[in-house]
Amino acid sequence: MDVSLLLKIAGIGLLVSALCQILTKSGKDEQAGYVTLGGIVVALILLVGEIAKLVNTVRNTFGI
Repeated sequence: MDVSLLLKIAGIGLLVSALCQILTKSGKDEQAGYVTLGGIVVALILLVGEIAKLVNTVRNTFGI
């Protein structure tokens, strides 16, 4: 796993948390929920490639 992937996910987390705080303080709780959900989706999209590599490594290791 590359360090840049961890930094990207951390950056997404910081951005999402800041936006959620701003939206919650201004009374827009529903939009804050959408921002949180969007951040989770973006992070999972970034992780899909790494998960695929992990599955391939496990398959090659055990000869499946």
